[in-house]
Amino acid sequence: MASDSAGPLAPHSHVFLGEGHERSERRTWAVIALCGAMMAAEIVGGLLFGSIALVADGLHMSTHAGALLLAALAYSYARRHADDPRFTFGTGKLGDLAGFASAIILAMIALLIGYEAVQRFFAPVPIDFAQAIPIACLGLAVNVASVLLLGGGHDHSHDGHGHGHRHALAHDDDHGETKIVATGAATLALEVFEDGVPPRFRLKPQAGECPEAASVSLTTERPDGARQTFAFAERDGFLESLDEIPEPHEFAAHLRIGDDAHRIVFEEQGHEHAHGATARDNNMRAAVIHVMADATVSILVIAGLVLARAFGWLWMDPAVGVIGALVIASWSYGLVRDTGAILLDMSPDRELEARLRRIVESEGDEVADLHLWRLGPGHLGAIVSVRTCKPRDPGYYQARLARFKALSHLTVEVKNAA
Repeated sequence: MASDSAGPLAPHSHVFLGEGHERSERRTWAVIALCGAMMAAEIVGGLLFGSIALVADGLHMSTHAGALLLAALAYSYARRHADDPRFTFGTGKLGDLAGFASAIILAMIALLIGYEAVQRFFAPVPIDFAQAIPIACLGLAVNVASVLLLGGGHDHSHDGHGHGHRHALAHDDDHGETKIVATGAATLALEVFEDGVPPRFRLKPQAGECPEAASVSLTTERPDGARQTFAFAERDGFLESLDEIPEPHEFAAHLRIGDDAHRIVFEEQGHEHAHGATARDNNMRAAVIHVMADATVSILVIAGLVLARAFGWLWMDPAVGVIGALVIASWSYGLVRDTGAILLDMSPDRELEARLRRIVESEGDEVADLHLWRLGPGHLGAIVSVRTCKPRDPGYYQARLARFKALSHLTVEVKNAA
């Protein structure tokens, strides 16, 4: 009969807000103030000077400010209720919920722009170029200022960033998965390579020639004293170990190249290969997409108006409207896809999930069940059910998985097989 035990039992924090949460909140309110001031100036100025175009752009700016208000309120609410026990896993997902709502608003805006543009193909309307072009330029300036305020020097790309599985080069005693080894004849890079393949050692020349495989051997020494020796084979310009490297990748590597001996420390840092999805702030991403969508439309409108005025191509105005609608719809789709996956607790990183499984099973245990989901920007939750014949408690596995810093909430269940 199996016996179950789970951990952790001690109370711990459930605050899973992203890094720089309050700074992002302040920036969002600053952009709202900028847009609100511009909105008021355009509406008042339009009424005073009889410019319906200016009033219309002011009303458009109000929808822009409203979407940003949604992001700001989400930041504020999540911060104020971060310690509220009614939220079982904190308020970290509130930004994703706001991002999902913003994406729906963006989709509606894209539909309205597209509908209006198509209508104008069949029923062109007269354009007051003297008013329309300066207003479009003013709108572009406001949006550029908004992007700069929201970005704050950080990159908020629409699709995330691809982070490779290999780490930066380091010297012999530095931690990481790639090391620089200097011999008398060459400078070599020793790395643990696992980009879509089982992990193996690779030895590549950085300066000089690659040594012969027969002259190279490597022995790993783990904290528990276990040792394993690896032989190498020649590949296309580098050497590769014949055997796979078992998890975890935490050991001292004794590398011998001819008469040269090197001791190199590998310490697994628990880097999550989430391609930016784990740490991405979708609330800020939605706010940035809103202002970038507006800026893109402003640029397209300016180009269309200038060409229409210069060459009489009145069809350019609705044509750029259609292009703008398609661009906004594309951004909206990406935001709905990513935030929807988080709200439905889809696994944020299948590779990390597989790595957690490998680490637990590397000593003969079996992962009976594994759940991985995102709690907030930079925070992951995991529930791991382990079946083992050995007298191990949940704390043993929690210690082994502690290297993964993004695992902010880890629950382990141990089933001791009879």
